[in-house]
Amino acid sequence: MRYDLVIFDNDGVLVDSEPISNRILADYLTELGHPTTYEESLRDYMGGAVHRIHEVVRERSGERLPAGFDESFHARVFEGFRRQLEPVPGVAEVLAELGADGVPYCVASSGSHERIRVALKKTGLFGKFGEGRPGEGRPGCGSGERIFSAEDVGRGKPEPDLFLHAAKEMGIAPERCAVVEDSPLGVRAALAAGMDVYGFTAMTPAAKLAGATAVFADMTELPGLLR
Repeated sequence: MRYDLVIFDNDGVLVDSEPISNRILADYLTELGHPTTYEESLRDYMGGAVHRIHEVVRERSGERLPAGFDESFHARVFEGFRRQLEPVPGVAEVLAELGADGVPYCVASSGSHERIRVALKKTGLFGKFGEGRPGEGRPGCGSGERIFSAEDVGRGKPEPDLFLHAAKEMGIAPERCAVVEDSPLGVRAALAAGMDVYGFTAMTPAAKLAGATAVFADMTELPGLLR
């Protein structure tokens, strides 16, 4: 294995959440008087933290989103997750293969800790990240948890802070890390962190993941690329 740590994005990489959350976001913004299509939501917000929504809306309209926007949006998304969310096909097998090879991995997402946990629990993946195996506990990770959120650092992607934080907490040098991402913002963040990044093209055209070390369309391709 070429790497000492594999860092997974959550939305769109571990769980098939982007269609759900971006349809909900587009509908909610339109409801609030900021007409947004599903395609525009994917283009402007996919891979970003919730503060990016506020920043883009204010920049374009001069208006602030209402107080309580975050809570209402998350409540709508969580309800959608509970009804529809599924793991990305093949990702459970990839995690099992990394575990069998003794390669540490973690998740670093722009989403809140609550959102990450709701998604991983609904899809049956939480035990892969939220319950560390013996000897896997790292400083700052509680009892072996390997879940990191933009909430931990204050600045989400495309800033490198989240990936650097995850690597530090896991005790691995950035240059020994591989990031698995599916958004342009995430690819930019990984590159800024000095890490190799593998672009998952299930929802994003390869051309939009410029700079990625490699791109792949099927999760089963990933272990071979990492080697």
